[in-house]
Amino acid sequence: MMMTANLGFPRMGIERELKKALEAYWKGDISQESLLETGRTLRVRHWQLQKTLGIEQIPSNDFSFYDHVLDTVLMTGAVPSRFLRSAERPGLDTYFRMARGDAEAAAMEMTKWFDTNYHYIVPEFEEGQIFRLQSEKVLREFEEAKESGILTRPVLLGPMTFLRLGKSRMLCSKWNLLDGLLCVYEEILSRLQKAGALWVQMDEPLLSLDMTAEEERQFRRGYSRLLSSPHPKVCLTAYFGDISEKLSWLTELPFDAVHLDLVRAPRQLDAALERIPEQMMLSLGIVNGRNVWKANLTDCLDKLLRAADRLGAERLMVAPSCSLLHCPVDLAQETALPAEIRRRMAFAVQKLQEIRILARAVREGHQAVEPILEENQRLFQSEKTSRLFYNPEVRNRMSQLTDSMFSRQSDFERRRRLQRQRLCLPLFPTTTIGSFPQTPDIRRMRADFRKGALPEAEYQSAMKRQIENVIRFQESIGLDVLVHGEPERNDMVEYFGEMLEGFAFTQNGWVQSYGSRCVKPPVIYGDVRRASPMTVHWIRYAQSLTDKPVKGMLTGPMTLLQWSFVREDQPRRDTAFQLALAVRDEAADLEAAGIRIIQIDEPGLCEGVPLRQSERAEYFDWAVKAFRLASCGVKDETQIHTHMCYADFNDRMGAIIAMDADVLSIEASRSDAVLLEVFERYRYPNEIGPGVYDIHSPRVPSVEEMEALLKEILRYLRAEQIWVNPDCGLKTRGWPETEASLKNMVQAAVRLRRSLGG
Repeated sequence: MMMTANLGFPRMGIERELKKALEAYWKGDISQESLLETGRTLRVRHWQLQKTLGIEQIPSNDFSFYDHVLDTVLMTGAVPSRFLRSAERPGLDTYFRMARGDAEAAAMEMTKWFDTNYHYIVPEFEEGQIFRLQSEKVLREFEEAKESGILTRPVLLGPMTFLRLGKSRMLCSKWNLLDGLLCVYEEILSRLQKAGALWVQMDEPLLSLDMTAEEERQFRRGYSRLLSSPHPKVCLTAYFGDISEKLSWLTELPFDAVHLDLVRAPRQLDAALERIPEQMMLSLGIVNGRNVWKANLTDCLDKLLRAADRLGAERLMVAPSCSLLHCPVDLAQETALPAEIRRRMAFAVQKLQEIRILARAVREGHQAVEPILEENQRLFQSEKTSRLFYNPEVRNRMSQLTDSMFSRQSDFERRRRLQRQRLCLPLFPTTTIGSFPQTPDIRRMRADFRKGALPEAEYQSAMKRQIENVIRFQESIGLDVLVHGEPERNDMVEYFGEMLEGFAFTQNGWVQSYGSRCVKPPVIYGDVRRASPMTVHWIRYAQSLTDKPVKGMLTGPMTLLQWSFVREDQPRRDTAFQLALAVRDEAADLEAAGIRIIQIDEPGLCEGVPLRQSERAEYFDWAVKAFRLASCGVKDETQIHTHMCYADFNDRMGAIIAMDADVLSIEASRSDAVLLEVFERYRYPNEIGPGVYDIHSPRVPSVEEMEALLKEILRYLRAEQIWVNPDCGLKTRGWPETEASLKNMVQAAVRLRRSLGG
C-alpha cells in the first residue's frame, strides 16, 4: 500500500506556546525545566495529531527550540570556541548563546534558509575542527515518541548540506572535514537502528542548488560510506527545486527512498520514473508545503496514478513538497476570513488531510473520494471568473506601463549633488533602519484600538506621543536622519497589506521566522490596488516635529510579495508589478508632503532569488524592474534608500547596482564586514550603510567595537559612501539596550568623523 508521510510540522504551537515559553525563559521568568516541558507537550501533541490525520511516516527531531541547523551544530560538537566557558558539556544555555550572543561573545551569523523567509544559524568551522556526538536530541525525541505510542521517522539535516551551509575559518577545504563528520552520523544512525527506528529522513536540500563536480564527488563518497554502516532505511529528502539531472548518480547510491518536490519542479517526475531502480521507493511531494492554498487534487491524483501505474503503489509515498514549518498550523482557527477566500485555503492540518484523501483515492479508487474531488474542481474553475480576484482598473493600469516609469530622471552623480545640497548631511551620516522598540504598551494600545476598546482619537493621540518621544530621543543623541519609529505598525508587510485591496489577513496564521520570532504573512488573493495614502499622515506629523530629515518608511514590492502567501493563478511578476504601482503612488504622496528621504525596504528581493544560476537572470530582470517601478516616480532631489539583510551578494551585485537606490543599507555586523569585499570588487557606485551592530542580539556593543568595525569598512568603501546604522530594525529590542547601542553608534561615527577631519 502507498504510504502517507510528512516531512516536518510547525514548531511553535497553535497558540505560539513555544514562543511565549522561550521569551519567558530568556527573561528569567520560568525555569529551564518549564521550558523543556513546553517542548515535550508540543511534540507529543503534534505527533498524536498527525497520527489522527492518517499520516504513517510521522517525523521526529523536526522540533527545535531555535533552529534545526543550530541543533545540528550542537549535535556534532561544532560549537565555536568563543562559546565554550567551562569543561562542562555544552547544553541549552550554550545553544542559546550561539544564537543570540551575550556580553562576552557575538552571536553566530544568521541568514535565510534557501529561498524561504525562515532564518538559520550559519555553522562555523574552525582550524582543527573535531566533530563528536555532543547532543542526543534526535535519539531522545525518537524514544519520547515511542513512549507515547508512535514510531516516528527521525529527521536529520544531511552532512553534505550541513557542510555546504557552514562557513570555514580554515585554510583547507571544508570537505576535508567530511570523514570526521560522517563518524558522528554513523553513530547516530546505528543508535537509531538499535532503538527501533525503521526509517530515517535525511534532508539534503543542497541537491536543489548548482553543485560543483567536487561536491558531487564528495556526496557520492560520503553516502557510499555512510550507507555501508548499520542504519535504518533512509529516505533522501530533496526540496525547493529540480534534482532530475542528479538522479543518474543519486539512484546508484543505496537509498531506500528518494523524495521529490513536485510543486517546485513537477517535470522531474518523468525523469524519476525512468531512472528509479527496483529496490527504491519514491516519495512524491505534491502538496505545497510553502503556501496556504488548497491543492488541485485532480492534478495531484493524476501524478500519483501515473507513478503507481509505473512503479506500483507499494513503492510510493505521498507527502508535502517540503516541511510544513513554513505553513500556519490549522485553518479551523480562522473564523474571520471571508468565506469565499477561506474555502480555498489549507494550513498544515488541512494539507495533511489532503495527503490522506489522495492516498485513499489511490488505494480505493477515485470513486471513494469523488464528492471531495468534484468540489475541489469547482473551486478551481470558479476562480477563473470571480470578480473577487480580478480588478479591471488594475488590469488596465498594468497594460499602460511605459519604459520611462522604470528609470529615475537623472543618473546617480547628478542626483547625489542635488541631494547633498538639499540635505546638508555630515560625513558618515547616522540613521536607523526604521522601527523602534514595540513596547507592551504600544502593542496593547494597538490591540485595544482594533477591538474597539480605544476610541480613534485617543489612539491617534497615543501614537503621536510615541512618535514625538522617538523623535526627541533621536535628536538628543545626535542622529542625523530620523525615523518616526513605526509604533502604529504591527508588521512591515501586514501593515501595508491591511490598506491594500487584494489582501486578506488571518487571526492565527503564524509561521516561524527565526528563534521565537513569528510572523503572520498576509494572503494575496486578488489584484492589488492602493485606495488611499497609507503612511503620509504619520510621517508628515513626525517631520513637523523636527528640522532634521525624517525618512518615509515603505515596504518594497518584492518584500510584500515574498513575505506574503501569494496567489497562484497568475505569474509572480504580475503580482509584483501591481504591488510596485501601489508603493509608487505612496512614494509620490510622501514627496508631495515634503518628505526628503524615502526608504523602500527590499530584504525580500534577494530572498526570492532562484536557487539555480540558470533561472536567475529572468528573475532579476523583473524583480529589479518591480523595485524601479516603485521607486522611480520621484524627483532627483528626493533620496531613495533601500534596506536588505542577511543576503549573499556575490552573484547579485549586478542586480543590486541596477536597482539604483541612492543609499543601500545591509547587514554586516555578524559577518565582520567581509561581505563588503564584493562591493569593493564591483566598485559599488552609490552610497551604502553596512550595519555596525547586530539587532538580533540583546548585546550592547561598545563605541570602540563599532569604531573598529567602521575602520574595517573603510578598507572596502570610500568615506563619502558610508552611512552608519544598525543592521536591521529595532522593533524586537528593548529600550535600555536600544538607547545604549545607538548612543555608542553615534559616538563611534563622531569619533571617526573627527579623525578624518569631517
